[in-house]
Amino acid sequence: MVNQFLKVCAKRDYAAAHELVTDDLEYQNMMLPPVVGKQAMSDTCDMLLSLCEDSEWLVHHEVAQGDLVMNERTDRFLKDGTWVDLPVAGVFHLRDGLISSWHDYFDLQTAMTGLFPEGFPS
Repeated sequence: MVNQFLKVCAKRDYAAAHELVTDDLEYQNMMLPPVVGKQAMSDTCDMLLSLCEDSEWLVHHEVAQGDLVMNERTDRFLKDGTWVDLPVAGVFHLRDGLISSWHDYFDLQTAMTGLFPEGFPS
């Protein structure tokens, strides 16, 4: 479930992503405030992914216990013809077979330096 969700989100297929989450999904990139709901998740993902031409999220390790899933992955972003790799740890909670919360942890400086090597545009 979580791996399928990550694949469709990375490709901006939010209709497919909405089928895998609860209506009251809580989503948070730990650098941003949490958002609640399917559309808020899509809007946040779309805003972040609009910084690049393409993305893929590669899961390296995953553990699950009950309704908790945690993964270690590399989120890759294609920007200006170059892939930028970002190490990420994700924590997902499921409820009734759907993802009810998604929290991603990563180093903001690593992300900004990779995506904006010349400095963040003003």
